[in-house]
Amino acid sequence: MRIALHTKVRADRVEEYEAAHREVPAELRQAIRAAGATSWTIWRSGTDLFHVLECEDYGRMLAELDKLPVNIAWQARMAELLDVVHDYSADGAGAGLPVVWEL
Repeated sequence: MRIALHTKVRADRVEEYEAAHREVPAELRQAIRAAGATSWTIWRSGTDLFHVLECEDYGRMLAELDKLPVNIAWQARMAELLDVVHDYSADGAGAGLPVVWEL
C-alpha cells in the first residue's frame, strides 16, 4: 500500500530537521523495514513536509514501531522539531492524505 502524509516543521527548526534525517539511526531504519516499509520519501516545501511511503500494512507497521525504544526516542526528537505533532498511530492507515488523482 502507498500512504501520503503531510506534516509541518517549525520554521526555526528546518535545518535541525534536515540534519536529523541525514542521521536516522540504523536501528530505526531496520525497524521500519522489518515492520513492512519498502520505501519512505519526504519532500519539503518551506515548512510543509510531504511523505510518501510504501508498506505492506500501514496500521500494522505503526503498531509494530509504537513500543520500540528507538522509535519512541525518534518521535520525541521529532516532537521538538515539528510544528504540529500528530499521532499517526492512533489513526492508522486512515491518517493518510486522500487520493485526488492518479495517472
